Amino acid sequence: MKELIFATNNAHKLGEVQALLEGAFELKTLRECGITEDIPETAETLEGNALQKARYVYERTGADCFADDTGLEVDALGGAPGVRSARYAGDAHDFAANNALLLKNLEGEENRSAHFRTVIALILGGKEYLFEGKVEGSIIDHMSGTEGFGYDPMFVPEGDMRTFAEMSADEKNAISHRGRAVAKLVEFLQTENGKVKTEN
Repeated sequence: MKELIFATNNAHKLGEVQALLEGAFELKTLRECGITEDIPETAETLEGNALQKARYVYERTGADCFADDTGLEVDALGGAPGVRSARYAGDAHDFAANNALLLKNLEGEENRSAHFRTVIALILGGKEYLFEGKVEGSIIDHMSGTEGFGYDPMFVPEGDMRTFAEMSADEKNAISHRGRAVAKLVEFLQTENGKVKTEN
């Protein structure tokens, strides 16, 4: 089974992505590779942050790896919180504080449209690849649901009446931004594996 380092120690992300990979690849976390320090995320875009994290891991391990960055982009807020989604209310990565600040900043706003976007940067055989997943939706004016993490209790995807936090993991993965990005990643990896097997 092909091993890939996933540049995260976020258990929620790891669980989501491992489920989407359906056992086709063995994921290794940063801790399993001896990387315990915080990886810098100083780029101004999701693409830049994902590449920064993947390059950091590759430079230290030389192994195939991928990293992701996800942002919630709210139209009425000019695309904020965007690349600062995890640190919207400060560097503590406090989901509750982030959600509270978002609700406050949207008070009285009629336009609640938003989208989640995930960018995955893969380094495979020393080459870099990018994959994007996006889901349109809207932000409700209260928290609802107990599943998921981050802004899931306030985000209702287009075509549904429930927030991501009111869906099962399988339901969310089937339509989520991360699910769509990982699907592109998996399709690419399967194609690349096929090429390797053919060449051998």
